[in-house]
Amino acid sequence: MPKSKVRKKSVYTPPEGVLPSRAARAKAAEPSPRWYAGVMVGLMVLGLLWIVVFYVAGEQIPFMASLNSWNFAIGFGAMVAGLVMSMRWR
Repeated sequence: MPKSKVRKKSVYTPPEGVLPSRAARAKAAEPSPRWYAGVMVGLMVLGLLWIVVFYVAGEQIPFMASLNSWNFAIGFGAMVAGLVMSMRWR
């Protein structure tokens, strides 16, 4: 059976002034500073340790005992801050 002809589509060219200039598009993202990764990992580990210490010895530590359930907010907040930082890390 013979094949049908394939029709060529014309190439779309946008009107002048619609696309940003090459200089604006060419801006490359710079790498993160060296301390950024340490702070990011440190926040995640600090949050994890806060929750573990609260579970293990929260009753014996006076300020943790007075915070009660806010210890979870502090621990998870630190971990989420580290996770948000990991999304911006280059």
